[in-house]
Amino acid sequence: MPITRRGFLGALTAAAGTSALAPRVLAAAVEAGRSLRAPAGATPEEVARDEGFWWQVQQAFTPDRSLVNLNHGGVSAPPAVVQEAMRRHLDLSNTAPAYVLWQLLEPRKETVRQGIASLFGCHREEVALTRNASESLQILQCGLPLGRGDEVVTTDQDYPRMLTTFRQRERREGIVLRTVSLPVPAEDPAEVVARFERALSPRTRLILVSQVINLTGQICPVRKVVALGQARGIPVIVDGAHAFANLLDTRDDLGCDFYGVSLHKWLCAPHGTGFLYVRRERIGDVWPLTAAPVEMESDIRKFEEIGTHPAANTLATAEAIAFYQAVGPANKLARLYYLRDRWSAPLLAHERVRLHSSRDPRFSSAIGTVQIEGIDSGALQVHLWEKHRIFTTPIKHAQFEGLRITPGLSTTLAEVDRFVEVMDTVARRGLPA
Repeated sequence: MPITRRGFLGALTAAAGTSALAPRVLAAAVEAGRSLRAPAGATPEEVARDEGFWWQVQQAFTPDRSLVNLNHGGVSAPPAVVQEAMRRHLDLSNTAPAYVLWQLLEPRKETVRQGIASLFGCHREEVALTRNASESLQILQCGLPLGRGDEVVTTDQDYPRMLTTFRQRERREGIVLRTVSLPVPAEDPAEVVARFERALSPRTRLILVSQVINLTGQICPVRKVVALGQARGIPVIVDGAHAFANLLDTRDDLGCDFYGVSLHKWLCAPHGTGFLYVRRERIGDVWPLTAAPVEMESDIRKFEEIGTHPAANTLATAEAIAFYQAVGPANKLARLYYLRDRWSAPLLAHERVRLHSSRDPRFSSAIGTVQIEGIDSGALQVHLWEKHRIFTTPIKHAQFEGLRITPGLSTTLAEVDRFVEVMDTVARRGLPA
């Protein structure tokens, strides 16, 4: 069986020194983040192999090096400068909460809104600051009107919570969810679009498509799916949770009206941060998940009416944006591809190893899902963790299974190579009895 959350947390607690960082260690990480500068004049591919630069990036984080974390895709650690900013805002909040939260800190969120809008290439009045991609997408899934018998089309590889959301509307309101199956990996965009098209009917009222599928890192042809829906008057929701601050696409590259993101994944913002994009002329078409007054009907901020909540997480996102820009978006993407290829290429030399992710950057991201045939992926995950303290994510789908591997900016080459070494042994010898 896969390791449990309780077991993982217990192991973390048992590790010496993981409960608190020494002040000098944190201070050094903060300084590394503040002084970070990308190499001038080098191509992203050259930067990706510049271990001197990435050593500086690694020092800006505060990882526990007693384990190898290969699940940065689930939720990433923010660099120390972001952690420090969040503490600073939280400390200020607690001096006089009713005054500080609403009079001082709330207006400062507009800077973050503008920063996100600039990265995505849209107007700030089209960006709602949310707590994660699930909240952003559920606002759209539940806020766009659907009636009994209306059909929704998505894939059977979409994020489980989003599928659950539609299934609840099926039970409660009588809508119909239709899922399409995609090739694994999918390296023919026309075939992906064709499968969506074949699933449409005169009753189709909504489409959901993941820009990057969380199970395998598969990049979907979002712009073509969006065009498919627009030509038929069908709204298309784009799940950008694993794409924003990973891939380089902007709003105009995708052509979408609706987009949801978690910022605590690839932007390395504080945990519990995200954003929702709605094209300005479509804001009035979407009901907020929590009630807002009629005066806010066309105001993007109506989607933020959730009651009292901390401002520190959102405000510290400004530091995450600055850090991301200091690393360089293209440099980061090239590095993540480099790390993925470093572990996937040698493992594919084994006949028993299957990679369920494309290695073509047109169709794949930093995420890779790997399987050793004949080895249960849950048992393999347990072996990696219990015997080698390598933390991975098991994937079980009707079409495939494997381990999802997602290195991050703090991941070292030595950690990647350690994973390869252990997997190589298992591929040759199997799991120990």
